[in-house]
Amino acid sequence: MATMFTSFTPSERKVHYPDDRRVYIGLKRPIWYVLAALLLVTLGTAWVQYLCWGLPPDPAATLSPAGSTATPGFPGWARFAHWANFFFLVIIIRSGLSILADHPRLYWNNGCTPHSEWIRFTPVKVPDDKVWTAKEDAWYISPVLGLPGYRHTVGIARSWHFLQVPFFLLNGAIFITLLFITDHWQRLVPASWQVIPDAWNIFVHYATFNMPIEPNGYYQYNALQQLAYFAVVFLFAPVAMVSGMAMSPAIENRFHWIPKLFGNRQGARSVHFLVMIGYVIFAVVHVGMVAFTGLARNMNHIVMGTDDPTDRSGLWIGIAIVLLTIAFGIVAHWISWRKPRLLQKAEAAVNGSLWKWTINKFKPKRYYTQKDISPYFWPNGKVPDSAAWRQLAANDFKDFTLKVGGLVENPVALSLEALKSLGKEQQITMHHCIQGWSGIAEWGGLPLQALIDIVKPGPTVTTVVFYSFGEGLYGGVYYDTHTLENCRKPSSILAWEMNYAPLTATYGAPLRLRVENQLGYKMVKWIERIEFVETHQTIGKGYGGKNEDDEYFDLLANT
Repeated sequence: MATMFTSFTPSERKVHYPDDRRVYIGLKRPIWYVLAALLLVTLGTAWVQYLCWGLPPDPAATLSPAGSTATPGFPGWARFAHWANFFFLVIIIRSGLSILADHPRLYWNNGCTPHSEWIRFTPVKVPDDKVWTAKEDAWYISPVLGLPGYRHTVGIARSWHFLQVPFFLLNGAIFITLLFITDHWQRLVPASWQVIPDAWNIFVHYATFNMPIEPNGYYQYNALQQLAYFAVVFLFAPVAMVSGMAMSPAIENRFHWIPKLFGNRQGARSVHFLVMIGYVIFAVVHVGMVAFTGLARNMNHIVMGTDDPTDRSGLWIGIAIVLLTIAFGIVAHWISWRKPRLLQKAEAAVNGSLWKWTINKFKPKRYYTQKDISPYFWPNGKVPDSAAWRQLAANDFKDFTLKVGGLVENPVALSLEALKSLGKEQQITMHHCIQGWSGIAEWGGLPLQALIDIVKPGPTVTTVVFYSFGEGLYGGVYYDTHTLENCRKPSSILAWEMNYAPLTATYGAPLRLRVENQLGYKMVKWIERIEFVETHQTIGKGYGGKNEDDEYFDLLANT
């Protein structure tokens, strides 16, 4: 597949592309201890019970052949929701793996200090003897596993991911609504706490290779099945949704209690990953048991809504659905490489509009204090190599002049000292990188609102363009745009200070942008000039920024 659809431009070939793209899973030693303990507590306890006291009674033996009081079978809406859920989850998981590969490390701390990750999916250890940027650390994943796979951009993967999420949630909301306005809920929701010891008894049978009696799923589930289905619907999906929300800068900076549900923002990212693992384990076990306990009959249950062990219609239709999903994956890979702009526009039409009228309206609030500042802050982006920037840096930017113009009444050219004389705002905030890492730092600089008041934008201005001395990943002047509305929000500043010291070259000297309801790539470093314009569509390729132009990132980076 990779050789069939993938081709790199000369500029893409210059980007860090590791020769070693093998699947790698590096777990810290304490995690191995935790996993071993879980196995001992579950499988070990089951075997001790079996060897010492024999098999516990099988609760399924007392189930009535007539089934539960719920209407037998699977109504059409439940069958449709099941297969729609399968389709959406395949795309969400595969695109999620590509997103994870762009920063292939998971943490429980907000600072993401190298070597503090509890698991990594790259054989690369962050070197201690040189600057190692987050972009260099990005990995590649085979298109067999990830969507799109290989290509060095998280933008396309995010487009696939977020295009599916609204429909996945809508499908779930409709399913749960219909579940509770019919009696179908009785099949999934336990009626008493007895379900827990009954589920354990059934687990002991499975764990010791003594198959319990399998009830006819057309009528009812055993206790372990019921708990598993209940968890997938009422635990996995809500936790996936809330942990995803907790990674949004717009939400985290306004509702700090949401990431705290998981400990912190990186805890939410780790939990999000673990929920994905839970879905995969459930799917493997579920499909295995469906095949083992009567494939044709079980497929008729969920495809045709019938209970006929001799009919093969449900099996063939089910196989066709799976093959169509695989075929869509191949087409999706082709779209990712050949028509990525179409994908970017589709995602903007769906989620860009949704975010514009919802989370983009949130105003950031401050939560962090000096004790929260991260001991490490991942560097990212190419330090400018232009002669103009190097000359300014050699003189500590004493000769730097920020030009602010465009559609304004009062264009200005301000030295760094002149900017500092206009006022200073300090804040301690979390940086959210689109790649997944985060870091907390103090920033000091001029509120953008003060600059806006000085230059007085014209009535048609909606957009502010920030140009950098630096280059984009594939060359060309780096720039990004923000709505005038976002620039007016609290905590939107032109920073010349980081952690109570002047900005260094690595982190964006002489000036860098902070707009705290957006992801990090919107916060332009090494700022050269600022321009007020009517629309982002007249700048660059017209998509709102260098990463939006070349890597298909989101125009609004709220999540």
